[in-house]
Amino acid sequence: MAELQVQAVQKDGARVLYLDGYINAHTVQDFEKAIQSVLDEKNFRILINCKKLEYINSSGLGVLMGVIEEIQDNEGFLYLSDMNETVFNIFDTLGFTHLFKVFEDEAEAFNSLKKLTVNEE
Repeated sequence: MAELQVQAVQKDGARVLYLDGYINAHTVQDFEKAIQSVLDEKNFRILINCKKLEYINSSGLGVLMGVIEEIQDNEGFLYLSDMNETVFNIFDTLGFTHLFKVFEDEAEAFNSLKKLTVNEE
């Protein structure tokens, strides 16, 4: 059975979730718990680093859709970065690249965040 590891790190004004493995019917609850834990701590600025994410199925995408409204209602964001071709194609085919900001890498996401922070001031 495929596993999923989630590591959460506070970095440059955002909570970064590093995903390692697969998000499928067997691991989606772990993914949902990790995101909900961040939201329960009132962290609404979230970057999900997908560098080691091998695959995400529709239930994983459903988790993202389930939390985006709460994040936006609290003036936060949910960014995604470092997707491999397989994961990006899943997001793109289902139109999720239009719903979420996707960055080539974590550095690009944080550069965008710095611009956002400057504009808020």
